[in-house]
Amino acid sequence: MRLLNFLAGACLVVAGTLAQAETVSGLYQVREPVEGQGSEARAQATGKALDTLVLRLTGDPKAAQNPALAALRKDPQQIINQVGTEAGPPESVLVEFDPGSTERALRQAGLALWGSNRPSVLGWWLNDSVEGSSLVGDGQSAAEPLRRAAQHRGLPLRLPLADLQEQLVANAKLLEGNDPAPLREASERYGADALLAVHAHEADGKWQGKWQLWLGDNREQGNAEGSDQAALADAVLLAVSNRLAPRYVTRPGASSDLQVQVQGMNLQRYAELSRVLEPYGARLQMAEGDTLTYQVSGNREQLRAQLGLAKLQELPAEPAAATPAPSAQGDTGTPPPTTAATPFDGLRFRW
Repeated sequence: MRLLNFLAGACLVVAGTLAQAETVSGLYQVREPVEGQGSEARAQATGKALDTLVLRLTGDPKAAQNPALAALRKDPQQIINQVGTEAGPPESVLVEFDPGSTERALRQAGLALWGSNRPSVLGWWLNDSVEGSSLVGDGQSAAEPLRRAAQHRGLPLRLPLADLQEQLVANAKLLEGNDPAPLREASERYGADALLAVHAHEADGKWQGKWQLWLGDNREQGNAEGSDQAALADAVLLAVSNRLAPRYVTRPGASSDLQVQVQGMNLQRYAELSRVLEPYGARLQMAEGDTLTYQVSGNREQLRAQLGLAKLQELPAEPAAATPAPSAQGDTGTPPPTTAATPFDGLRFRW
């Protein structure tokens, strides 16, 4: 009865809670440039939009070529709600895919999906050009290519204000250095999950950039280039997405059934947690007080990473209950010893 009451109450607050959650907006909306004229060029752009979406949802660069998706690639209209055209330059198609149909098609192809709850990335992006160096800040016109690239690659990107103090901190030496401490300190007020440092410059008619990504204690790095700033931004954020995805996407065959127990629950947190666990086929099994127990299918480490994004703290394994000592021989008045309760062997978290 308590489980039913919890579920009934949660339904009343789901809509309001989801609005507060950190999610990627426009995950199923893809914009691709049209190369050429006529319906054939637009059809090719629509096909490319499908490839972009599959990569965005799976984090797997090879997923779009999966033989099980051959029919879908031939006729992507079966999962498309509508296709629009945006005037250029360049002219683009704006394809709106149906979330339910898309997810079913990808799962039937044996592909694992990356949910909409993704690590927020704070981008410290320094551009060097003939006019000098400039840190890209929120609200600047130079921020638009970065925002478009983040949306294209399915990442929640934040940008700093780029005030005078931040411009002094985020210099080329720091952004290319190995010590993220000064950058972490400057990033505290933005509350992002990951830090991205990019030093970009123009050379030989192209834009090149060196990037570093910090997520917790983990550091990734690489180089990218593009024909212009927009192409470079897309290349960098594609690389970042490819590095982040393996932490959160469980590959087929790498999953197992396990339990997740979360303490400190209330109705708002229930709705948030349900959304976070949705990619793992979560089934609520028990509600006892403020503790919920779910059955999920996933990889322990990736579940830990995903729940960490929701700011949950992992608890140590539950200790085994002590078994009462047997009574002395001949003491017939003492009841027989009880069997120790089996400790919970799943993952345990609290808000």
